[in-house]
Amino acid sequence: MELASIASGSSGNCIYIGNQSSHFLVDAGISRKRIVEGLAEMEIKPENIDGIFVTHEHVDHISGLGVFLRKYPVPVYATAKTIDRILQTKSLGSMNPDLFTSVSPDQPFTIDGVKVEASSILHDAADPVCYTFQDENSKVGIATDFGTYDDYLVEKMQGCESLLVEANHDLNMLMVGPYPYPLKRRIMGNTGHLSNERAGQFLSRVIGKNCRNVFLGHLSKENNYGELAYETVKVELLAHNIDMEKENFTMRVADRYAPTFVL
Repeated sequence: MELASIASGSSGNCIYIGNQSSHFLVDAGISRKRIVEGLAEMEIKPENIDGIFVTHEHVDHISGLGVFLRKYPVPVYATAKTIDRILQTKSLGSMNPDLFTSVSPDQPFTIDGVKVEASSILHDAADPVCYTFQDENSKVGIATDFGTYDDYLVEKMQGCESLLVEANHDLNMLMVGPYPYPLKRRIMGNTGHLSNERAGQFLSRVIGKNCRNVFLGHLSKENNYGELAYETVKVELLAHNIDMEKENFTMRVADRYAPTFVL
């Protein structure tokens, strides 16, 4: 399975997952134009997308969904509560409810030979999930928008060849930044977002011998920057005796506005 970030950040998210015969998107929080352009860089036509998997209903994950579906009516998968919230979001415009199929955490299913599993995460949304995708060759995973984690989530993300994990904010930048205190508390809370340090700690438990590619995603524009996220996570990994060179995997920061591919 291949994983590429079309865009990842607090301003919008869209991730590509696929192989030679199956093509999926996780979230559609950017414009249709940007999604189509990102797919074109991988020589994939939008009409060949086999499904869009939505993690949760926040605007930076669904803002482009309605306009995309009106031109390319592909299946959409999300939890039942998330689907209800999406269909109630007036800013998305009209969407055909028949395109939506509900999924349940911990109940894997198969699409075109790809095993897909949703896993519950802690976030301030209706029923948020992350996803793993596995074919006969490899497993990939996407885990963003969660304030904390436990053994359950670690186990679900283990065994992935490629991972995209949230490294949302630097704690010091957040604390001294312009956000009002209630928003800072929300971000730092258990249903908020993962800091750089916590992202590194999470990855130290998830990365295994099969891991080859790590993307750090969903960086805050106001409270983080790429070099800081990368170095902080790298230090945390080294503190847990994980050296990228020795373990033979690469780590990249997913660009906020442009596609990011495996090196």
